[in-house]
Amino acid sequence: MAYRLSPVTRASIEGAPAPCVDCVFWQSRSGRPATKARWAERLEEDWGAWGTLYQGEGDRLLGFVQYGPAPQFPRAFELPAGPPSSDAVLVTCAYLVDLSTPWVLQSLFLAAIGEARDRGLKAIETFGYRYPEGESSYERFLVHRTVFPSDFLADFGFVALRWEGDVCLARLELGGLQPVEEGPTARAWRKVKEAFVPAPVPQRP
Repeated sequence: MAYRLSPVTRASIEGAPAPCVDCVFWQSRSGRPATKARWAERLEEDWGAWGTLYQGEGDRLLGFVQYGPAPQFPRAFELPAGPPSSDAVLVTCAYLVDLSTPWVLQSLFLAAIGEARDRGLKAIETFGYRYPEGESSYERFLVHRTVFPSDFLADFGFVALRWEGDVCLARLELGGLQPVEEGPTARAWRKVKEAFVPAPVPQRP
């Protein structure tokens, strides 16, 4: 099967999941509207592409992730367990289209991590959530697309900086990535990944 990772820009965002195309939750502050196109134009001038689209056979969309310099996402400074660090790339949301393709979410995170590391940046951060044991995959990965299971993040090496209730701000230092002891979730992800396709490496245009 053919898989492709494409950078997200003002032009390509039209190919993202419908709820993501015009969403400005992260780009705005409470009570202050924002314009996605204007925000994207400024960010692309200073930073470049600000996410990744994951496409399968026939360019079928399988997933989307948005990320960029933490200061570019004002909402993150209002959330529980925030604010994010000014030196970090922030993964704000990821949209998994189909629960039957769980490796897509892993590949999207690997793409964001790889992009940040290639740029020589210090760390990547995101918001995590502590789900109760036995919670369904649907609840963990499809219901909430702006916070991620804390155990899922831990398998990549993210460490919680602070907790507020069940929400945490998690950080992965990129200065020298160290292997993480493989737990049950990591083993499951590895088996899924091996069964389908190695995580593709995003190519910048």
